[in-house]
Amino acid sequence: MKYLFLNLKRFDVPVELGGVNRLAPVAEWGSAVVRGTQEGLLRYDAKEAQFVDFLPEAHLIPAKAALCEGSPVRLGCQGVYRDDTAVGGNFGAFTTNRPAHAAAALGCEWALIGHCEERADKAGVLAEAGVTAPDAVNRLLNRECKAAQAAGLSVLYCIGEKSEEQDAWQEVLGAQLDAGLDGLDKSRVVIAYEPIWSIGPGKTPADKPYIEKIARFVKERTGGLPIVYGGGLKTDNAAMLASIAEIDGGLIALTRFSGEIGFYPEEYLDIIRLYLGH
Repeated sequence: MKYLFLNLKRFDVPVELGGVNRLAPVAEWGSAVVRGTQEGLLRYDAKEAQFVDFLPEAHLIPAKAALCEGSPVRLGCQGVYRDDTAVGGNFGAFTTNRPAHAAAALGCEWALIGHCEERADKAGVLAEAGVTAPDAVNRLLNRECKAAQAAGLSVLYCIGEKSEEQDAWQEVLGAQLDAGLDGLDKSRVVIAYEPIWSIGPGKTPADKPYIEKIARFVKERTGGLPIVYGGGLKTDNAAMLASIAEIDGGLIALTRFSGEIGFYPEEYLDIIRLYLGH
């Protein structure tokens, strides 16, 4: 089984406000993403590949409404809070936070947890309080993973090392895996590897031998959990990633990186074709 995840971050923000949304007005953006991709994805056997779109919460309702009968698209949320509603307990006193049960009620089946941008945010907040131990972030993320699974969601759990951590990559990634996966139902977890040190303009992308090395390590450490490449599945690396036996899919974000950068459904479908080979 291959897993193709689409993380649309905050790509809903219009260009005139500093964003990259050229696809549709904000109110129609979530439905435009689904309608622009689901028909093209129907050609793939559900036993061959799963397709999940991680959307900002405001767009989940129109995205859900745009799903056709038998749609191959599954919806996910970009993180959940570490606590949740409970019958006879907290009924929703979570101002500004996204409980997993709220995401499930909106139609989500997946949660994206531990993305490098979320890790950086949590580390920054903790640093303000004088806490710099990396394990603190891992423990918080583990609570989020547990909350997601308790609400019936599957988890895409992200790991990755920064440039200053490369020499100790085994210790860093091992700690992220051990703490993050503690107590989880691993049958409902996929790992995403983000080579943080190689992501961004002017940086050298991780090459095939490096990705293979990491994927083998993760599978050995987790007992064979599926692992996808989270450094960006693109047209120029799709064939290379498809040739790595240990890699089970990828995480797509932007589809165009020059000119009118942004997400374009037809280019997304091109990436899928290149990766799956048809």
